[in-house]
Amino acid sequence: MKKEKVQKAARFEDYLRKHLRTKEEKRAYAKERKAVFLAYKITTLREDLGMTQAELAHRMNTSQQAVSRLESGDYEGFTLKTLEKLADAMGVELVLDLRKKAKTA
Repeated sequence: MKKEKVQKAARFEDYLRKHLRTKEEKRAYAKERKAVFLAYKITTLREDLGMTQAELAHRMNTSQQAVSRLESGDYEGFTLKTLEKLADAMGVELVLDLRKKAKTA
């Protein structure tokens, strides 16, 4: 099973190399990937904590629909304040990091 996942990942990487040709396409993909990753992290952490969207919304003093938007992968309105509020509501630590960009081919 693990070997199959590695093969699928390799095929996906080949697909990306073939279809993401311009710097703009690569930048757009990287941006979307980060948004989806953040949404995934929020969703899985909330679920691991045994919370519903409604419970998290109540703790954040917002609506369930707002939490749903945060978890959608399409949300572009993240601010530091929103992330801090989210972390406080979940009782977790918010960790931010800045790194040099990897060189792209």
